[in-house]
Order: sequence, then C-alpha cells, then structure tokens
Amino acid sequence: MKSFTYRTRGTCSREIQFEIDGNTVKNVCFVMGCQGNTTGVARLVEGMDVNEAISRLEGIDCGGRGTSCPDQLAQALKAAKEQI
Repeated sequence: MKSFTYRTRGTCSREIQFEIDGNTVKNVCFVMGCQGNTTGVARLVEGMDVNEAISRLEGIDCGGRGTSCPDQLAQALKAAKEQI
C-alpha cells in the first residue's frame, strides 16, 4: 500500500491524502473544504478501482471554477498512478 498527499488547486479543500493498495483507492481524507461533500466523496470511492474513480470524477465542475473537489481527487489519482 502506498500513501499519497496531493495539494489541490482551485477548490476550498487544500489537500487530499489517500492510499492506493494494488489498484484500489483507500483511506481518502480531504483537508478543509465542505466537510459533508468531501466526506461523502471519500466514502463513495473507498474500495473503488483507481481507473473507475478517475472516470467517474474527472471533469466535475463546482460553480464555474473549472474544477471541484471530486475533480481534484481524480487529478490526484492520475498523478499517483504516474508515481507507481
């Protein structure tokens, strides 16, 4: 299992901490942001295949920002895949 920390851009959350076990997303935690929404996203992706999570989350927009906390998680997972 590998642990990752990703500094977000353009969102209320400042950082996403997570682990990847094999190709499975584990232990997602958003630092700052809308607690209810980020906790919900974290729980929904728990145990999900990395590629499936990226596919479902990438491109979600929040208020015209061009990104969102779910989109930033997708970007974080993509960056982590490059490091593995």
